[in-house]
Amino acid sequence: MFRTALRNVLVHKARLLMTVLAVMLGVAFVSGTLVFTSTLSDAYQASSQKGYDNVDVAILPKSSDSGSGAPGAVPRLDRKLLDQAAQVPGAASVTGTVSGFTAIADKKGQPVGDGFSTLGGNYFPGKDGRDARYPLRDGTAPHGAHEVALDARTADQAGYKVGDTVRISVDGPVREQKLTGVFTTDDGAVAAGGSLALFDTPTAQKLFAAPGTFSEIDVKAAPGTSPTALKAAIEGILPADSAEAHTGKQLADTQAELTAKKMEVVKTGLLAFAGIALFVGVFIIANTFTMLVAQRTKELALLRAVGASRRQVTRSVLIEAFVVGAVAAVTGLAAGIGIGAGLRALMSTTGATVPDGPLVISPSTVLISLVVGIVVTVLAAWLPGRRAAKIPPVAAMNSVHATATTKSLVVRNTIGALFAGAGAAGVLVATGTKDGKAMMGGGAVLLLIGVFVLTPLLSRPLIALASPVLRAFGTPGNLARQNAVRNPRRTAATASALMVGLILITGLTVIASSVQKGQDKQIAGALKADYVVSMANHSPLSPDVAKKIGSLDEVTAFSPVRNFQARVGTGTEPLTGVNGKDFGKLTQLDFTKGSLGTLHGDRAVVDGVTAKEMGLQPGSRIPVTFEDGKKATLTVSGVYQGDDMFGGVILDNATLAPHQKQTTDERVLLKARDGATEATKDSLVTALGKNPAITIADKQDVADSASEKLTLMLNMLYGLLAMAVIVAVLGVINTLAMSVFERAPEIGMLRAIGLDRRGVKRMVRLESLVISLFGGVLGIGLGVFFGWAAGELIAVDFKNYELVLPWGRMGLFFTLAALVGVLAALWPARRAAKLNMLAAIKAE
Repeated sequence: MFRTALRNVLVHKARLLMTVLAVMLGVAFVSGTLVFTSTLSDAYQASSQKGYDNVDVAILPKSSDSGSGAPGAVPRLDRKLLDQAAQVPGAASVTGTVSGFTAIADKKGQPVGDGFSTLGGNYFPGKDGRDARYPLRDGTAPHGAHEVALDARTADQAGYKVGDTVRISVDGPVREQKLTGVFTTDDGAVAAGGSLALFDTPTAQKLFAAPGTFSEIDVKAAPGTSPTALKAAIEGILPADSAEAHTGKQLADTQAELTAKKMEVVKTGLLAFAGIALFVGVFIIANTFTMLVAQRTKELALLRAVGASRRQVTRSVLIEAFVVGAVAAVTGLAAGIGIGAGLRALMSTTGATVPDGPLVISPSTVLISLVVGIVVTVLAAWLPGRRAAKIPPVAAMNSVHATATTKSLVVRNTIGALFAGAGAAGVLVATGTKDGKAMMGGGAVLLLIGVFVLTPLLSRPLIALASPVLRAFGTPGNLARQNAVRNPRRTAATASALMVGLILITGLTVIASSVQKGQDKQIAGALKADYVVSMANHSPLSPDVAKKIGSLDEVTAFSPVRNFQARVGTGTEPLTGVNGKDFGKLTQLDFTKGSLGTLHGDRAVVDGVTAKEMGLQPGSRIPVTFEDGKKATLTVSGVYQGDDMFGGVILDNATLAPHQKQTTDERVLLKARDGATEATKDSLVTALGKNPAITIADKQDVADSASEKLTLMLNMLYGLLAMAVIVAVLGVINTLAMSVFERAPEIGMLRAIGLDRRGVKRMVRLESLVISLFGGVLGIGLGVFFGWAAGELIAVDFKNYELVLPWGRMGLFFTLAALVGVLAALWPARRAAKLNMLAAIKAE
């Protein structure tokens, strides 16, 4: 039986090719994901660990969640502590560091480096006058408030040389610094595509922390002193409530763990889509082996007649599947390694921050890929093999088994109807409920199972709807319709592969379009300001920006917005400071109780969630502990619906400012005399020094920015789901090719009685088109239903959610389904037309 199974694989290798390709694509997706995420994880870990190569012990501030200060207030490390650390026995040297966001413009005014990895820090010279972390390639170290040094990569990219003037921005205003030095560095952020600007320590402290303070103190151990022993000695000098010590290895391990967790999220998402591709592939595999077994029923019956048992027949089919799965898994693994390397290279070419590092192919990746490919193939082939083994030899030889009994069809359709009904009911009941996610997920799974089971039944009436169109193509059209419904199970399995991909694509598109519409509506309703000014990387904005904006003649109202955490009542809540005098002119919050009024003194408004949690009403008094530990009591004047722009407790900046240790703004809202015009925007850009680190956005820009991540995510999902659609195309090709082989005598007879080659091609193409459009109708229909149902859950928390049916995109998806049918039929139709009619008539 083993030799028989291998012979069958070799004999049917052409027919099994599409199955191999389908499994190979799924395995390639899995292995490519594992290689890509392992490579990135290893590169980021190695990159982050480089920063701790010269650190034996690091002293870090400890977050304080107790005492009189506001939760999350981070103390700074002072010069006194640094000097004490230098005197600890076993300490060879100490380095005090401060760092923060620093945007660097090239000579054309464009930002250099990649967003959040554009950093600034301090040059901390040792006894020899040099900072060992940053060897100077050209020039000298920066001294004074108007000098800066740049990493070599950034300087070369921007075309800067020692002596040039560099335009930078730390918190908003543009600073012009003289470039005194260019240095080399192993800093992971720079290696990953970022940039690094260095100032002298007093300047960096003023920009990123506070005068005389550090964000970290690094200690190098003297020869013969272990990091653990040095850490123990340093802990003896640390203030217990404000600082803590860690070895460089501990920090590196923690960083590696955080990187691994981030990569795990990416890996999970990508593997989910790999699973979808494999799930679609299951239909192809099952369909292929069902057709192969059906074509070999007489052969299997003969084996049974000469003594083969049912188990041996099943085993022979599974051996074939094992060989196919093994070949597909090995080729898929090889392709996946290429995909992983390609994705890595693609990220680098698109400007993404990717550190250098080797391609990582772990033993677990190889094992998982092989197991997935083989197990999926064998499991998908098990049912056709078992079904073939159950056919009595005499019945198989006489083809008595070919027609499904009425009883089996009734049982199948009854089970499918029960599953579909229960699933639809579960989804409908879950809509509009706050905790209906689990019920909706379970209902969706049941509904899908029910539809899969009922698809053969649904194929006849839905394909019948295409009859008037098919008749227009004459005899080929009528034959195509009859062929499509001749074997409903085969048609259903082929269409289901395409249906799965279209369900996901359509559902996600409906949800994304609806959320985007809701966001646009929310921003248009809540924002009356003409422009919103903020840092490009959303870091804190200097209050000087708001002062500059307020001094402009064309600005009629403005409000800096400040966010931070404070103790409100017995818990921690976000506080938002605004310009109480102008805030009402710039926003239009949706108040459910009370009103905004004029924010001043102790007056405040709270969002609905906070009000519900704390039992607040207009007139309620709430105790607040500010950042400096001082307490006050605020009076609630209104309760509003929170959104992405505003939430928590809103009060006047004049009330808030005296309690802030460092004043920074999140953004500035402004209203201009002439509205949002190009002239007004140009005036603002000029007034703010043509700063590349600052964005000036109107309402539409704000709405586009809010939906940008959603659009990017949706485009990524389209790309990932394209894999499932490609697998579905292979399924249609495979089904048609095997159907052509199975119907060779019939096609030969049609040719003999007058159907020309063009008519044969048209028949196969129309059959493919009908099957694909059948899958398209089901997929798009179910996708819209699931998108609507998921949207009802979203609408519970997102009040501005509005269902949008993207007819244009859905039409595109339907066209895509038709295109799948046309493309998939090219090779099978050509093959059918080339059949020799006499040889085909004699074929068995």
